[in-house]
Amino acid sequence: MYTNVTRHRDLIKTVTFAVMHFTVAFLVTWALTGDILIGGLVAMVEPAINTVAFYFHEKVWGCVKGNTAPLHIHSPG
Repeated sequence: MYTNVTRHRDLIKTVTFAVMHFTVAFLVTWALTGDILIGGLVAMVEPAINTVAFYFHEKVWGCVKGNTAPLHIHSPG
């Protein structure tokens, strides 16, 4: 069951992930190009798209049944 608390948690998780992702994208691009403007542009576009994708990815995984049980591999015999 999806509650308001779960939705709120998912939203907070998505926002914190976005902040982390923006920061990493900016620093990596700036380090590679030496251009703060390009770093800023890449940091705005790529993580924004990826953050939306992550939110829906989490929604899909939240609907998967039995996804909390560990994988057991049985050997024959």
